[in-house]
Amino acid sequence: MGKIERIQVPPDDRERLNRLVSDRNTPQKVVWRARIVLLAGDGVGSVAISATVGMSVLTVRRWRRRYAAKGVDGLLKDATRPPGRKPLTEEMIKRVVDLTLHEVPPDATHWSERTMAARVGIAPSSVHKIWRAHGLKPHQVKTFKLSRDPNFVEKVKDIVGLYINPPDKALVLSVDEKSQIQALDRTQPGLPMKKGRAGTMTHDYKRNGTTTLFAALNMLDGKVIGECMPRHRHREFLRFLKLIDKSTPANLDLHLIVDNYSTHKTAAVKRWLKSHKRFHLHFTPTSASWLNMVERFFAEITRKRIRRGVFKSVPELKAAIMAYLAHHNSSPKPFTWTASAGEILEKVARGKQALESVH
Repeated sequence: MGKIERIQVPPDDRERLNRLVSDRNTPQKVVWRARIVLLAGDGVGSVAISATVGMSVLTVRRWRRRYAAKGVDGLLKDATRPPGRKPLTEEMIKRVVDLTLHEVPPDATHWSERTMAARVGIAPSSVHKIWRAHGLKPHQVKTFKLSRDPNFVEKVKDIVGLYINPPDKALVLSVDEKSQIQALDRTQPGLPMKKGRAGTMTHDYKRNGTTTLFAALNMLDGKVIGECMPRHRHREFLRFLKLIDKSTPANLDLHLIVDNYSTHKTAAVKRWLKSHKRFHLHFTPTSASWLNMVERFFAEITRKRIRRGVFKSVPELKAAIMAYLAHHNSSPKPFTWTASAGEILEKVARGKQALESVH
């Protein structure tokens, strides 16, 4: 690199540079650039300026040249740099989206960022940006099941009507059984959580038996009537109906939302219901357990108390479940149903139409 000639700093520029140096609001990078030019205008060499301002000799020379070419204004902003990578073309973006939506890789069921990047010849980070911009998530899949119940519409309107507009002088109870809850004991003790590390739990376990939780969720106040039983036959269901009968005000009708499990429809159950006129059973459509709100409660107790629990016996498991019920009922929060029957039926119709268009 050739020797840099001494630069001349006119009085107007020198005054402006001094104001920049003395102004507390001037960015520091502009301050040391101005000092470099002032010192250079005084005849100080690049090596000495470098030692004074604490910058490299190359940096000093760069800003001397910038001032010589663009004046004081050239010191106030950084030079624009060309992007490190060329921006993705519209054709490339369209190709990635089309491949994601309409094709699969030869050795997998779905694309990953790396396999797509290798296919089209761009970086995985670019694939990530395209997918994020278009809301595409090939690694995720949602399951669904459309009910084929011939009375689906009537049952949906009936149950949603109970949720949104319950009858007078009556209680609406969402009833179901959570069967085969396992009392699992871990084969090795885990480690507790500490700062920077999650708690640990071995995946090996010992089975110590099962129990079935019968539960009736009161849609009015959120309380749950529950009992653990060894099996879930019609006998246990009758026993639970009797418990509901004892646990609710005798002057109120009871509307029970139940699924289509065979034990709910046996001759013995029908005879008992015939002699207890205040009980009215409302059956969910087949393959539509999501209409039964007690499933929300089952999901919560599984997540909060059962899944990560350690139980050395069935009685220990039952005690934990009943303790959870007691705590829940001490400060219950009702589950609120918000979707109308019309909204549900419209969504199901769209799903059927989409399936028919694909197949």
